Amino acid sequence: MTQKQIQKKICLLGAFAVGKTSLVARFVKSIYSDQYITTVGVKVDKKTINIDGQEINLIVWDVAGEDDLQKVRMNYLSGASGYLLVADGTRRDTLETARMLRDRVNEEVGALPFIFLINKADLASEWEIDDQAVAECEAHGWTVIKTSAKTGEGVEEAFTKLAEKIYRK
Repeated sequence: MTQKQIQKKICLLGAFAVGKTSLVARFVKSIYSDQYITTVGVKVDKKTINIDGQEINLIVWDVAGEDDLQKVRMNYLSGASGYLLVADGTRRDTLETARMLRDRVNEEVGALPFIFLINKADLASEWEIDDQAVAECEAHGWTVIKTSAKTGEGVEEAFTKLAEKIYRK
């Protein structure tokens, strides 16, 4: 008997230059590049993972970052099963952007499973997001994972945990 194919759309949301595209490249292709390339609109990738013996095709939508001039279009989340909310540990303001994005998702799309990633763990000595800020997020029920697209730390775990949340809910 063949297993039925399961596909789940997930999105990456966050401020500009927090490392969303690099996280996707590390997860999907196991690569990292120091070159910064701005995402325009959305870039879609795919990777199959296995959860509890079930193959799941993750359709990963890397959505352009948010700043004062450009807002994330919530229609990109249409049909999404969950999302990764990404902040840059070296830039405290990206945590505020992440909180605002989560509130907008809840208002406009509804509550979806998500994991909060604090990226750039390889630069931990330069972090502006401290343990107290992390504890506050966790106190609000957020699952927080420290990641580094550069070293790969926490990347596989982040995508897998989100897929597990979606699959087991």
